[in-house]
Amino acid sequence: MFTTALKPDGEIVSIPPSFIPTTWRWENFRTALAAMKFPILLKNTVTITGISLVGVLASSSLVAYPFARLRFPGKSWLFILVLSTTMLPYAVTMIPVYIVFAKLKWIDTFKPLTIPAFFGGGAFNIFLLRQFYMTIPRELDEAATMDGSGVLGVFWNVILPLARPGLTAVGIFTFIGHWNEFLIPLLYLNSRDKMTLAVGLNLFRDQYATQWNYLMAASLVVMLPCAVIFIVAQRYFVEGIALTGVKG
Repeated sequence: MFTTALKPDGEIVSIPPSFIPTTWRWENFRTALAAMKFPILLKNTVTITGISLVGVLASSSLVAYPFARLRFPGKSWLFILVLSTTMLPYAVTMIPVYIVFAKLKWIDTFKPLTIPAFFGGGAFNIFLLRQFYMTIPRELDEAATMDGSGVLGVFWNVILPLARPGLTAVGIFTFIGHWNEFLIPLLYLNSRDKMTLAVGLNLFRDQYATQWNYLMAASLVVMLPCAVIFIVAQRYFVEGIALTGVKG
């Protein structure tokens, strides 16, 4: 992908094919990003991904806490009900949800892409954090309670600081999911100046399908933030995933 992005137009289809470009055309990146209006798409994607990331981390960490540490009637059945929502394919709920958002006049705004993140954060994220919370010794809760902390105090002062690997794993999943999300922005956003990078890259592909060097340059820039974040936070990500399987 990298070497193709730097090749001249005629070298893309040359026979025999060459791996190293004869001329390194760095201006391919400037041409591709200018054609797809990259700054506007980047601003929209960063806004949607950033707000959704805050919403998912805040709500899923809070919802997972009582399932892991508190005792209340029907907890197991309620948790099964939450997990069962992962079995519903998005195609089943897509039309009813769209009608609700249309009645709220949220179409062609960022609200359908960001506000739902603040209502639970997703069943998979709740499950992941609940499993991680269960690996934290309960003696820490009891010690904090004896020191005068309430339920929320234990959650804020004891659980959250120790759950950093689990929160990092959820954060990486959420960032990559929203950064690369294509169907939902395509469904709710109509204006060109509100589209995201995934939608903009698809339009760019339709426009420059035969110019692979430009297409590879644009694709490389779009995927770069996900690769960088995964590499930087890889240690926490692997630790978070590994520890979630310790207790069932």
